[in-house]
Amino acid sequence: MTRASLMAIPLALLFATGANAASLRTEVVASGLQNPWGLAFIDGGRMLVTERPGRMRVVAADGTLGAPLTGVPKVEAQGQGGLLDVITDSGFARNRTIYFCFSEPGAGGNSTALASARLSDDATALEGVRVVFSQKPKFASKVHFGCRIVEGKDHTLFLTLGDRFARKDDAQTLDNHHGKVVRLRKDGTAPPDNPFTTRPGALPEIWSYGHRNLQGAALGPDGRFWTSEHGPQGGDEINHPEAGKNYGWPVITYGENYGGGPIGQGITTQAGMEQPVHYWVPSIAPSGMAFITSERYGKAWKGSMLVGSLKFQYVARLTLSGTKVVKEEKLLPDLGSRVRDVREGPDGFIYLLTDARNGQVLRLLP
Repeated sequence: MTRASLMAIPLALLFATGANAASLRTEVVASGLQNPWGLAFIDGGRMLVTERPGRMRVVAADGTLGAPLTGVPKVEAQGQGGLLDVITDSGFARNRTIYFCFSEPGAGGNSTALASARLSDDATALEGVRVVFSQKPKFASKVHFGCRIVEGKDHTLFLTLGDRFARKDDAQTLDNHHGKVVRLRKDGTAPPDNPFTTRPGALPEIWSYGHRNLQGAALGPDGRFWTSEHGPQGGDEINHPEAGKNYGWPVITYGENYGGGPIGQGITTQAGMEQPVHYWVPSIAPSGMAFITSERYGKAWKGSMLVGSLKFQYVARLTLSGTKVVKEEKLLPDLGSRVRDVREGPDGFIYLLTDARNGQVLRLLP
């Protein structure tokens, strides 16, 4: 279906027609992006897209790619690292503020960093770029950066942080940011109601711990914070991280070592550690997460969680009942592209980023 034919469909029909997995189609909105990672909507039907090698572009409403924005800081674009997620501030229409995260080089190696900036009035540059948070400690690694950003209902920022792979045991201690979700004020400081602000030896930014490599995050329609994270070989997880809770990695997991064999004691439960809401064996390599809040795809799909799969190249639709997953459905099983990000646009449609050297922005049509 072309963009012109989409616009010719009466809106009433689009809203009235229920979606089903077999009838879904994708429309190419933009192409020619090198390993796009994060997507954020700005104004006039335009969007910001990050490219992992270190570029950020504006994609026009007609799909035209703008020149790379100036002002993007240096990133460590190796392995899984580079320029990663981006979101707009809830007050973007007024202040033009964005937040983005990236692999930051520095003494001792690299780590995930969060920066704020103002998008210039002509949308060609980042102004006043300021790194407000850096994961500690830095470590020489090309993998497990995490790096999804979500603004909460209280206007604090959640940032997901990977365990850096070789430092996986750090996920169980509170004196570092490896394998954590952190919650920050917009200036990068820790809110005073974070769970570990008064615990000696604990870093005050930490919200939850015991995570591996979280590459999907979103707020549910009720404001609850959700994440997806990569397990090792098996054991990818969906969680809704809560203040101060331990999500178990690497003590408990439904995965195993690459090539086989248990991780640690090979256990899946332990007192004081949370069970995942949902998990996958084998791994689907989840990246990107969004909730359907519109009725573009029919009332039955409203409230569904969508999660991209890098490994199997489809989108998982999860039906929730409260905090339980009661149904899973594979959408676009013949897509043939690694799904890096999933977002709902202001128009109520779902948009996907495909992870490739010639990556695309796709619109999901009912």
